[in-house]
Formats: sequence, structure tokens, C-alpha cells
Amino acid sequence: GKHLLDVAHDNNIELEGACGGELACSTCHLVFDQVFYDTLPPKSDEEEDMLDLAFELTETSRLGCQILVTKEFDGIKIRIPDDGY
Repeated sequence: GKHLLDVAHDNNIELEGACGGELACSTCHLVFDQVFYDTLPPKSDEEEDMLDLAFELTETSRLGCQILVTKEFDGIKIRIPDDGY
């Protein structure tokens, strides 16, 4: 599987990912619906630290570089927050 950040780029979806998926920024910040968020693997401490820097942080925020796409993603909606610019 690919990470959501790579899938977004492959499909010309504007999701920055300034660090190239190295978990060194929060520019691939995504917001999930609670029901789907609850099915995702737990966040690492490093992801939590980077999310603390994210704009418009929510309880269901994750970084796209940390989420592997699986067949369960078919049809879900994920919100890309406004980055403040």
C-alpha cells in the first residue's frame, strides 16, 4: 500500500508534504470522520508531536504520510484543512 500523501500527489490533490513524508512537518495534515478515524492504527509519539504544530488541529487529525491506504478507504471522505494562507 501507499501512504495517503503519495496517493494525493499521484492524483493531483493539493497536499503539501514539505518534508517528503519523513515525519518532520505537519503539512500533510488531514481530518477524518470519527467513525473511520477509530479504525486507523494508533498515532506514534512522533506523529503526535508533529500534529501539535498543525493548523486547525482536531480530535480526528492525522498526517497523510503516516496512513497507509487499504481497500477499506474506498469511498471515504477526508478533509484537507485550510493551511492558513
